[in-house]
Amino acid sequence: MCGVQQTEMGPGLIWNFPPKAGCTVPQSLLQTMLLTRMAGMKEQQFTEEKPLLPEQRGADSDMESCEQLMPAGDWKEHDVETPYGMLHVVIRGAPKGNKPAILTYHDVGLNHKLCFNTFFNNEDMQEITKHFVVCHVDAPGQQVGASQLPQGYQYPTMDQLAGMLPTVVQHFGFKSIVGIGVGAGAYVLAKFALIFPDLVEGLVLLNIDPNGKGWIDWAATKLSGLTSTLPDVVLPHLFSQEELMNNTELVQSYRQQINNTVNLFNLQLFWNMYNSRRDLEMNRSGTVLNAKTLKCPTMLVVGDNAPAEEGVVECNSKLDPTNTTFLKMADSGGLPQLTQPGKLTEAFKYFLQGMGYIAYVKDRRLSGGPVPSASMTRLARSRTASLTSAGSMDGSRSRACTHSDSTEGVGTVTHTMEVSC
Repeated sequence: MCGVQQTEMGPGLIWNFPPKAGCTVPQSLLQTMLLTRMAGMKEQQFTEEKPLLPEQRGADSDMESCEQLMPAGDWKEHDVETPYGMLHVVIRGAPKGNKPAILTYHDVGLNHKLCFNTFFNNEDMQEITKHFVVCHVDAPGQQVGASQLPQGYQYPTMDQLAGMLPTVVQHFGFKSIVGIGVGAGAYVLAKFALIFPDLVEGLVLLNIDPNGKGWIDWAATKLSGLTSTLPDVVLPHLFSQEELMNNTELVQSYRQQINNTVNLFNLQLFWNMYNSRRDLEMNRSGTVLNAKTLKCPTMLVVGDNAPAEEGVVECNSKLDPTNTTFLKMADSGGLPQLTQPGKLTEAFKYFLQGMGYIAYVKDRRLSGGPVPSASMTRLARSRTASLTSAGSMDGSRSRACTHSDSTEGVGTVTHTMEVSC
């Protein structure tokens, strides 16, 4: 049904559905609506800045106006001029009220298509993203069909890449973002959140390594670059050793796509800058004097035996345990968003629910009914536990920690946990 409104009727409320273009309204419902208005009922528009959790809303409030749901297509490309150069941005939808935008940033060797298409094309993910404006950011010169950057071009530092994002937020009129970053993109988004905490409501960081490279690592990277092609240098950063040894179809496909769709000259500049990064300057409160860390709810994700596993564990130790979830995904390799998009989508759904968004999301694996976030409903092999954080940004928003299990039970739940799905 379309154009949902609430109409006051005595001590209670009834739902009212005024006809919209393309919507069919039963005759009986039209007659009821007419009689109600003739009776002089006072009609009011029910508005809210943010969807609330089920226990704070009526059971039927999962219905949304047709105008608020984002279409599956209609992606628009933009070139945004920033203080540190041009950024290629692909966007769908328009800002809705105070809802954050979902903003993504890809890893080295990829672009938004190679990194996120599989994840965002997942049916359950589309059920989530139609409620939000989605913004994909390509690092300078990394988009499909990008022209080669000029000789002598100084590629932006990792700090400068983060410094480009406020221009994107302002350009499109976003109030704030929920960021999804992978590898180098996760580093950029974490840096952005540290510098501009008021612009970031939440972060999903896959394969983040908060540590800069030491001299030995830097020299090893340089040496491998002299003896191997650039795609073969980048692939061990993206995939697990098991995937590389088995030379899986996914690895073969990405080797070919990196060669054919990414400008290798531009990639080399991005790769060099990422390998020159400094440590992310953050530490858990109380560990060092004037410690600074991420203030927003954060979900850290890594696949089993992924090359970034050690870095993600290190990052987890630097974050506030009251608003951090650590998700380790089994059978997912180095890029969980490609190999386990369904499981990652489910975790992302609970993450948004814990922030107070998307009170109900339909799950196609069940009977088709809405899935309430507060019911602790077990979906397939996963389950969610909602926890209240005393250290939340507004002091009243509940957080959700999502975790999964296969055959073993999960013991005492804490705010920060390692889980396998």
